[in-house]
Amino acid sequence: MLENIKVSPGSPYPLGFSCQGNQANFSLFSSHATQVKLVLFNGIEKKEIPLVSDKNIWHIGIENLPEETEYAFQVEGAPDLQKGILFAQNYLADPYSKVPSSSSRWGEGIGSLKSRCSVPPPFDWQGILPPQIPKKDLIIYEMHVRGFTQHPSSSTSHPGTFLGIIEKIPYLKKLGVNAVELMPIFEFNELQEDRRLNYWGYNPLYFFAPMRRFAFQDPILEFKTLVRELHRNGIEVFLDVVYNHTGEGKTIDDYVHFKGIDNPVYYMVNEQGKYRNFTGCFNTFNVNHPIVTQLILESLRYWVEEMKVDGFRFDLASIFNRGCDGRPINPSPILQAITSHPAFKNTKLIAEPWDAVQLYQLGAFAKLGHWSEWNGLFRDWVRRFIKGTDKSAGDFAKVLCGSQFLYGSTNPLSSINFITAHDGFTLRDLVSYQKKRNLENGENNRDGNNSNENWNCGAEGESQDPMVHALREKQMRNFFLALFLSQGIPMLKMGDEYGHTSRGNNNPYVQDNELSWFLWDELKQQSSLFEFVSSLIAFRKRHVDFFHDHFLGNEDIEWHGAQPYQPNWSDSSRLVAFTLKGPSFLYVAFNAAYFSQTVHLPPNILWKEVVKTEKPWDQHHFNDPEKGAVISSVELTPYSVFIAKGSSLKENRLI
Repeated sequence: MLENIKVSPGSPYPLGFSCQGNQANFSLFSSHATQVKLVLFNGIEKKEIPLVSDKNIWHIGIENLPEETEYAFQVEGAPDLQKGILFAQNYLADPYSKVPSSSSRWGEGIGSLKSRCSVPPPFDWQGILPPQIPKKDLIIYEMHVRGFTQHPSSSTSHPGTFLGIIEKIPYLKKLGVNAVELMPIFEFNELQEDRRLNYWGYNPLYFFAPMRRFAFQDPILEFKTLVRELHRNGIEVFLDVVYNHTGEGKTIDDYVHFKGIDNPVYYMVNEQGKYRNFTGCFNTFNVNHPIVTQLILESLRYWVEEMKVDGFRFDLASIFNRGCDGRPINPSPILQAITSHPAFKNTKLIAEPWDAVQLYQLGAFAKLGHWSEWNGLFRDWVRRFIKGTDKSAGDFAKVLCGSQFLYGSTNPLSSINFITAHDGFTLRDLVSYQKKRNLENGENNRDGNNSNENWNCGAEGESQDPMVHALREKQMRNFFLALFLSQGIPMLKMGDEYGHTSRGNNNPYVQDNELSWFLWDELKQQSSLFEFVSSLIAFRKRHVDFFHDHFLGNEDIEWHGAQPYQPNWSDSSRLVAFTLKGPSFLYVAFNAAYFSQTVHLPPNILWKEVVKTEKPWDQHHFNDPEKGAVISSVELTPYSVFIAKGSSLKENRLI
């Protein structure tokens, strides 16, 4: 019973709820509050307890807390709208909560703002350690927890959950990926103000709590179990984290926590007290304020040390390079703190190096140290060349080689190479649609990018024309080859391996349906594309000597055109050919022209065909290159890629 509790001043640290011996401790930062109360709930009982103030930290200690007790805060103060100071009459959530009392049913939103006064029990990691895969060997798979197994065809016991992914680990291993990048799993409110479901989850509310509605019963236990089982199978776990804004609503009276606790500390506000908007989501997080930096660092440490995750992809990471007034700063305190923190020494750090207001910083994060970046130029320049755009051969070659022009002070592993990601067209839609079709999102087709470097291969949308269909299939194979034959770290989007379509929607963030879900029945029907991708990944792994942690020199690569050693970098060139040199040789030629081109392979090497992308899957030789036909020249059909593996004639005579 709450009447039996014993109250003491407690400790200002750590912030949030913690247990120190037999005493529960509650602590909250607020620099503008005149009074903070802890509100305890146990069944129908409720008790309000004033907190003690210590240099803007409000805290209290409680003994004899009954089981199942929940808590929230009330923060009082004098509002000043010109300074952005707001206070709420209602209860506020604990920003440090690890066990929020949110709804367990998807589609209901978070519900309660209370949190549980409980500490998760110790977890049995069963001696399983993180794989610590070298960056050079990473194959990343971007995926959505709910979308991966929610469709009935997944046939999982717990669809749409962390446990559902565990059931599909054999599939991930067969595909060949060794790192999963989970789209946001911090507890978020999927129920938007307009009642549409925010499926993607880029609107976090609790930076320490795994999404309750991605769990069957216990989100912390089930997430840890997922991490352990992925690690057991040699797969690392990266989290797509959003520290640039939060899911607190756009309106002034929509409170969850930060807004009512200390609004001008946690959010960037201007001279009129209005929110600065560098994210497109209206409430930019004030990341370089010391108290906010502290929260983010503690959140990251929790996920690394307690949850054992292996890396983070930071959404709109250029926000980290904005000061409290919104102006760009370099170096920024928060990036210095993350980069130098010993807890993240072995953690993969990946930046999305831009924000929503033209702070485009591709190349800047890699200079900090062990950071990598989503390479937007790789995506754009590969798309331009593969679809046959003039003046793109040289740019294509640059990103294929690891983007030295961006990362010359580091190495190719600074580049996360991708053709598609959650944001934009799927790979199949990239080759099937000329215009986005986002009307189903309810924003009159205004949302989503209008510039996608896409080409529909001659017909808009679904087509029964066999020539259009064949060209699209070939172009998808061409894109996959560009991705997995490039220097750097490749990232594959969930569903692209079987050719998933979102029917032209290039921003399906509110589409909690078959536009977004992984369709396991479609995977069976498109098994040839899956086999192509999985064999290509295996081929890359077997030929790791061709992929380096240094930029390519003359000892690593030779460039060709129609004739060996005669590359053509003119504006009209649509042929890029090269030889990668290692213990053996790999010849690759991309023909992005609308006409055939004959290429002659370098002499004094025994070449055997591995792939011609116009051929059906069962005529490729990824798995056994020695079965390929011996060739010295080859005709490249329009929009096709050719690969041959070679060994020197001298070596073959010795054999």
